Amino acid sequence: MIPMLVLGAVLLVLVIWTVTIYNGLVRLRNQVKNAWSQIDVQLKRRHDLIPNLIETVKGYMTHERETLENITKARSQAMQAQSVGERSQAESQLSGALGQFYVVVENYPELKANENFLALQEELTSTENRIGFARQHYNDRVMTLNNRVQMFPSNIVAGMFNFKQEEFFEIEDPSQREAPKVSFS
Repeated sequence: MIPMLVLGAVLLVLVIWTVTIYNGLVRLRNQVKNAWSQIDVQLKRRHDLIPNLIETVKGYMTHERETLENITKARSQAMQAQSVGERSQAESQLSGALGQFYVVVENYPELKANENFLALQEELTSTENRIGFARQHYNDRVMTLNNRVQMFPSNIVAGMFNFKQEEFFEIEDPSQREAPKVSFS
């Protein structure tokens, strides 16, 4: 009788342990999905601002057609990207195109004084900051989930229920990792 009670208690503890780990993994997977949706919202906001920015500058930048076309092309690719890796790469290209755009804008003082342009630039800068925070939050959630999927003993439950590691949202363009150069000369 006592061995059966001990066996029952051990099985009960194993079931509770498995359910607890499983629920924790589900919670983490859902946090990753939520964090990704926050990035997606900010990226959509960014994609929606870009056509307005281009329309505002078209009249000023008649000789910079290639720069504007590069932004439009990069935006289109970013909107079509599906996986985290594809999205990360496409967004890096879009960031690079926008960086080139802001370099070219320096040659147009009247554009830099335009109220619509300044408002759009401020909105885009704010959105870029939000994307950075959302990306950081997403990557933190992915790291936590990936740790649980890989570490013992939760890796046993993760394997049993087919939990997979998630991709980080990383910067593909090494030049974006460099600090901006500031010159007062």
